[in-house]
Amino acid sequence: MELEWTVHHAEDPSQVLDRHRLAAALGDHAPPTLVPDSPQRPLPSGTPLTVEPGGQVEISTPPCTSLPDLFQTVSQDISHLTAMLADHGLVLGDKGADQHRRPTRLLQVPRYAAMEHAFAPLGDDGISMMCNTAGLQVCIDFGEQKHVQDRWAAVHQLGPVMIALFANSPSIGGLHQDWASARMRALYGCDPVRTRPSAVCADPASAYARRVVDTPVIVVRGPSSSWIPERRFTFAEWVEGAHDRAPTSDDLDYHMSLMFPPVRPRGYMEIRYLDTPAPGGWIAPSALLVALFSDPSVVDGVLAATERAAGRWLKAARYGLADERIARAAKDVVALGIEALPRTGLSREQISAISQELEGKL
Repeated sequence: MELEWTVHHAEDPSQVLDRHRLAAALGDHAPPTLVPDSPQRPLPSGTPLTVEPGGQVEISTPPCTSLPDLFQTVSQDISHLTAMLADHGLVLGDKGADQHRRPTRLLQVPRYAAMEHAFAPLGDDGISMMCNTAGLQVCIDFGEQKHVQDRWAAVHQLGPVMIALFANSPSIGGLHQDWASARMRALYGCDPVRTRPSAVCADPASAYARRVVDTPVIVVRGPSSSWIPERRFTFAEWVEGAHDRAPTSDDLDYHMSLMFPPVRPRGYMEIRYLDTPAPGGWIAPSALLVALFSDPSVVDGVLAATERAAGRWLKAARYGLADERIARAAKDVVALGIEALPRTGLSREQISAISQELEGKL
């Protein structure tokens, strides 16, 4: 699981974040992008901590063999991080987008300068996505080869339903007022070629590979302080000689890290369509996703339950559960997930609490 939050001054959430106060709060856990000579020590659980362009903090837990173990790790990480920030008058945001501040890039590093340069011609969504959004990412195995196509289809058909169920970002830095998820709206608008949902087809691996090489390169790493390409070219064109040096496999990996679809394949399925919730709110959506992929029969149920809402990504971000087709699918998905929760290894008390929270969303 990966969780990121916007960070605010406790005395005034609309104040521009002080990078020196953030660096002091994170101490030896700070990444080199914020403190160049930092050792970036992991949190006590082993979880690394990173910082996003606008000063958002992110934890990325190691893989766990059970959901109870994962939840214990995340809870410990959040407690440790919250205490570190509180000692310096900082607090974690409780929504998927910062409503208080205009986007301000805190990290002055070549990667983010190149991203901002690439997104700027399309408007403010790019810098808003980079600096004012925060998401909950749940990472789940692809499963056995024979199940890949169904699991890939299900995780995409679930997208609009899960966005609507857990959306909590009604605006972002003054933009997109009264959306269910202004965070997802900004993501869609920043650079559609790299942020739109991926193809759902018989061979998703080949389709995604083709998408990757056909996507323009926006960062070329090198010894200079600027990583902005001198002209526009796709990765396929780079392979064919569009740049003065040939790309390496590391360049391909780095290019893939600059793809931001709602579900990103990384040897596993990185589910990226959930807004960061209020404190404690990360448990229910995570448990629901794990339950819905706990067995092939449940995945079949997901495909049937979400068929009516498939493809309604933008409507989910705009209207949430006010969209009738998404709302009907959400009821079926929640019922299916609650039935499958005993497969997750959670305690009876945890299952009861999560079930009540999920039913309360409808």
